[in-house]
Amino acid sequence: MWAVRHIGVISRTRSDRLGPLVESGPFAHLRNPLYVGNIALWVGFAITAGLVWLAPIVLVLLWFEYHIIVRWEEHLLESRLGEAYRVYAARVPRWIPKIGGPTPVRNGSDTGRTPVRLPVPGSAPAVTWRETFFSERGTLIAIAAGYLLLWIKARF
Repeated sequence: MWAVRHIGVISRTRSDRLGPLVESGPFAHLRNPLYVGNIALWVGFAITAGLVWLAPIVLVLLWFEYHIIVRWEEHLLESRLGEAYRVYAARVPRWIPKIGGPTPVRNGSDTGRTPVRLPVPGSAPAVTWRETFFSERGTLIAIAAGYLLLWIKARF
């Protein structure tokens, strides 16, 4: 939900339409927090359902699917945003956040890289929490329904 709040409703599109490069919120720590969150949701659901054997299968299948999508998105972002995206991609990990969070480049001359401006903590997200929950209502209903079905199965 935190990532959706920062990226906005553009996360619900499957086109080559781009918004601005989002570097705030979870996107300051990880380039693909939405995909990592989806993988965690499905793996968690498999484990909660008592299908522990299914969790690694879900993990591998979703990682493979998202890896293909991410490669396409990265190519698109690099071709449209150029150096700004390359600097962001060099600073922020694709799948696993760095311990200690993002590290700013203080002086381009020490590393040979262009200095980057990190987002200001607490910078304004793209949408309000109300818009975020509305945008994700289908996902939230599906999660609630899934856990309700698991509860009914356990009770009866």
